[in-house]
This record gives sequence, structure tokens and C-alpha cells, in this order.
Amino acid sequence: MDIVQQHRSQGGVLTYGRHDSAATGTAMKLSVFTPPGEGPFPVLYWLSGLTCTEDNFTTKAGAYAAAAAHGVMIVACDTSPRGDGVADDPAYDLGQGAGFYLDATQAPWAPHFRMEAYVTRDLIAAVEGAFPAAGGRRGIFGHSMGGHGALTLALRHPDLYRSVSAFAPIVSPTRCDWGRKAFAAYLGGDEAEWAAHDAARLVEAGAAKGRFDDILIDQGTGDSFLESQLKPELFVAACEAVGQRLTLRLQDGYDHSYFFMASFVADHVAWHAARLRG
Repeated sequence: MDIVQQHRSQGGVLTYGRHDSAATGTAMKLSVFTPPGEGPFPVLYWLSGLTCTEDNFTTKAGAYAAAAAHGVMIVACDTSPRGDGVADDPAYDLGQGAGFYLDATQAPWAPHFRMEAYVTRDLIAAVEGAFPAAGGRRGIFGHSMGGHGALTLALRHPDLYRSVSAFAPIVSPTRCDWGRKAFAAYLGGDEAEWAAHDAARLVEAGAAKGRFDDILIDQGTGDSFLESQLKPELFVAACEAVGQRLTLRLQDGYDHSYFFMASFVADHVAWHAARLRG
């Protein structure tokens, strides 16, 4: 882990770092907030949405006072591999900045766009090797595309995470334009392969059974993407069908921005902390 810069914040330390990833074949950037004290600390992994880097959550969410109060580390990673030789697309919702937290199987994306392997393997190894992290006490949360990532990675790798929550997640990417475009590019035309990366369909298939005592989602009712891309009712129906407890909080008038997340992020940190202390 190469330390790029460090700052004191809320009594703890915010570190910007860079490390090599075998999964992506590139260097990856991240930020790590370490609360005051000696640790080891539970770790919350944050996954950001389309166009974001490791810096958006770090500078805009205002999460570190709550993290310091609850003694929780927070890690924010980039949303895709980047650099020379890494495939890209002119559109904001495909390519660099739009990794969708899955492992691509199609050209030209397959060599580097392996974000599922990165988040669930290389990122954890890098953080737990360089910071006072309590191995096995991990939670995951995210926003929009990152909310999709948090839900699907928690459901696909329940041995890695004790808790999961999301802000305005893309709950069923196989049934919205953002997801269908990305999945066709990264995974090919076989829609049967797509279901394994769709949170609502994973729950429908029983992936959540006995895994999590609850799933927390905050969704703004003023979100311009609510009906066209996010469709939380699909996740509600899936959870009800299999008996998975879900706490969906519809926040009146809030939009899709970090102003929305900053308003409720302390609730999410506290919610995860209660599940990670054991």
C-alpha cells in the first residue's frame, strides 16, 4: 500500500492510498478513515455510484464523525479500473467510472473490469494488511450503482460481510436501462447470466435466506431516477416472497445526490456498528 496523503479528521486519520490489484491488473485508489484508538476496528466498505471515484464519498458524505463515535473504519474505493490500456466508453454509464461491481467476461472489458474480484478479494487483503482492521467484522454499503454492488456482493459473498445497507440502489439492473446496457456489454447477451448480479433476482432465488437479520435501504421520494432506474418495489416484493426482513425508508422529497446521503449516513453507520461489534 502506497500512502498518498493523510489528514487528521474527527480525532482519527483519513488516508488516501494506492495499491496494485491482481484482479484488475491496474493500480487502484482508495480512502480509509481510521477512528481514534488502537483497534482493531470493524470495517465498513463503501461502494460509490456512476462517474464517482474514491473521493466523492470521502469529501461529501460527512460520515466520519459517526464512524469515530462508533469506532468503525470506513473504506471507499474507486468505481472501476483506470489508466492507459484500460477500455473505456464515451458514455457516463459504461467503462471507466462505471464498473458495476462484477467481473466482465466480454471484450474489451474482461482484462481489467473485474470489480467483484477486486472488492471481495484484493481490496480486503490490502486494507487488512495495512490498517488495524478486525478481520471478519465487515459491513458493506453503497449508493445507486454502488448500492447495487453492496447488495449483490453481500448476497453473493455472505461469508465476507455481516451487514449490508444502501442508498437509492439499482435493485434490479436486469429490469432497467442502466443495468441492461452495462450487463450486455460486460457479460454478453445471455440474460440468464445477468440474474446472478441482480439483487432482487438473487433474493428471489433464495440467496438471502438466513444470511442477514435485516437489510436497510434509504430512498428519496424526490429522486428523478426512482421509477425509471431504481424500482425499489421490485426488491420489496422479492424480500416479502422469501421472508427476508427489509427496512425500506422512503425519505420525503430527497433526491439522488450526496445531500440526501449526508442527511442519513450517520444512521447507516450506527446500524452497521451494532451488527459489527460482536
